[in-house]
Amino acid sequence: MFAQILGRMIVVSALFWSSVGRADDADEALILPDVVVTGTQESAFEAASQHIVTERDLELQAVDRPANVLRLVPGLITTNPGGGPGKPDNYLLRGFDADHGTDLAGFLDGMPLNLRSHAHGQGYLDLNFLIPETMKRIDAHKGPYQVQFGDFATAGAVNFVTRDMVEEGVVQASGGQFNTQRHLLMFSPTKDQVRSLVALEGFYTDGPFVNPNRALRLNGLAKATMNPTAHSELSIIGTYYQGRWNSPGEIPLRTVESGLLSRFGSVDPYQGGRTQRSTGHVRYRYDTPSGGTVFAATYLQYYALNLVSDFTFFLTDPVNGDGIEQVDRRYVYGGEVGYRQSGKLLNVESSVTVGVQTRRDDAEVRLGTQRQWVPLGTTSDSRIHEASYSPYLRLEFQPAPWARLTGGTRADYFQFNVRNLCQAGCPQNPSGSVNAVITTTKGNLILGPWAGTEIFLNAGTGFHSNDARAVVSASNVQALPKATAYEVGIRTRPWDRLEVTASFWLMDLTSELVYQGNLGTTQILGATRRYGMDLGSRIQLLDWLSFSGSATLNTAEFRETGNPIPQAPTMTGRGELTARLPTGLAMSLQMVHLGARPLTQDRSINAQAWTIFNFVARYRPQSKGWWQRMEGFLSIQNIFDVSWRQTQLAYETKLTTDAVPVNGLQFTPGGPRTVSVGLAWHY
Repeated sequence: MFAQILGRMIVVSALFWSSVGRADDADEALILPDVVVTGTQESAFEAASQHIVTERDLELQAVDRPANVLRLVPGLITTNPGGGPGKPDNYLLRGFDADHGTDLAGFLDGMPLNLRSHAHGQGYLDLNFLIPETMKRIDAHKGPYQVQFGDFATAGAVNFVTRDMVEEGVVQASGGQFNTQRHLLMFSPTKDQVRSLVALEGFYTDGPFVNPNRALRLNGLAKATMNPTAHSELSIIGTYYQGRWNSPGEIPLRTVESGLLSRFGSVDPYQGGRTQRSTGHVRYRYDTPSGGTVFAATYLQYYALNLVSDFTFFLTDPVNGDGIEQVDRRYVYGGEVGYRQSGKLLNVESSVTVGVQTRRDDAEVRLGTQRQWVPLGTTSDSRIHEASYSPYLRLEFQPAPWARLTGGTRADYFQFNVRNLCQAGCPQNPSGSVNAVITTTKGNLILGPWAGTEIFLNAGTGFHSNDARAVVSASNVQALPKATAYEVGIRTRPWDRLEVTASFWLMDLTSELVYQGNLGTTQILGATRRYGMDLGSRIQLLDWLSFSGSATLNTAEFRETGNPIPQAPTMTGRGELTARLPTGLAMSLQMVHLGARPLTQDRSINAQAWTIFNFVARYRPQSKGWWQRMEGFLSIQNIFDVSWRQTQLAYETKLTTDAVPVNGLQFTPGGPRTVSVGLAWHY
């Protein structure tokens, strides 16, 4: 990292002195010779658990659900909560069932993606608008150790980095079981002064369910990157997503065991959603002659959702049923500006970054009752204005070739403002204003490499914001509960063909609070502690054959009682055997495992463990000719056709056949064996 910083200083200095006495336009036309920089630092990782997913890794992944690419991050499991392709995944990481994103921060080229005070769940992270083929890489961080990440970055943070352009355009079509089809067009209209990228995706499936999903997803991305001067870079990115789907929802396990329903059936078939998201994002960077960098970004998002669900059936309303509708309409806008200076401080290679991030959500969120999509009444209706202002300072030092120290501090100031829009009959609808501030610090010490081995020591504090409606409703609700984490890890490459990582971590959270968007109520669960171990390895068995694997063990409990945190993952595992042959054939056999875990504090109900295997293959001829532009691919998910359960929860439901409510396991089924094939034309 510091070698790169030094290289940038050399290049910028050469540019500055060569341009003295010239006009600006001549300066911009200056062509410098290549500068080769070498350094002793083996990597820029700041934690053993940090991970980068490359575009090469993404090539051999099924992309029917974009969030599934996150399974490439060791220890991160995604599951489908509603049985339909439209609702965002549940994210399980480091002892957190982060629901739809409460403790996992997501970004696209640095633009925040989580939605605050959402109609369905806090930190709602819907990744269905992503087109995996447009990704250059995914940067994944575990724990709250990075200064640039604030809200929701407790269990971790992921940043999806898009390509600037593609060398070849591609037209792609694929199809498979359950009327599934996906079409992709991606190309770069310009590649020189302006590097551009255009991508369009269409996806449809009925799914394996008795009542078809009829799920449709339409995505678009346009990006242009240019260099206004020899010292600067400007990127403009726009995305558009529209989706609709029907969903079987969660079903009681007892209905399947008794034969009342098939595992792909539904108690209430009138569930599903409609959603839309549009984003615009501008990023700018200017390298100063003194070795500094000025950077700035701004963004605007529009988001809409109508989500219809039925979780408890006839528990509350024995006549019309317990169907609900959650509606969210919002604009999200904000940005970041900062300055980074590199150089020597007391003869020590160092850099300092100062910046400030701002964000505002202007949202209207509503909860109401419905039957078969027909509204029956309003439970709550709120206008929410939530803003944050976050200055930060990041420091980096390398006092010796074998030692690096990074870290810093940030302050996050929040304004929560909620206005009740209900005319009458909404006793659960709060109203009011609250301001809150939190300061967090991060520190990372990296020692090595010695014989290809680095040692990492990490400590930091982080937070996630709570739902604005909960914050203004009661004084005992923490607006910004703090997480404190520690980690020690090792990353070693004893020889070129083998890499091994291991880390041990602990995290305390001052308050575990859940705003239950389905009910419009808040549940305060108290302080918690999580700790565990992450192991990972990658080995190049042959020049054309590699294996990678990871396993995590987690413990999550309430500090006051020692009881387990319901739904928290206790064990995860992943393995992948990949072959890339010189003939142009690439294949990957993948295993994903999620261990059993308690769904209640008394351990009376436990989630079933599951293990599934997937297979993906791609072939593109290497011999010259028109056929070299063709590429075929095959995907088989759940090869062994395992009957597995994705989202698993425990709560009370009541069917028309029940005399009294029944507390039991509710689940959405995992997909059966699913085969799809496709063909791509590169031009």
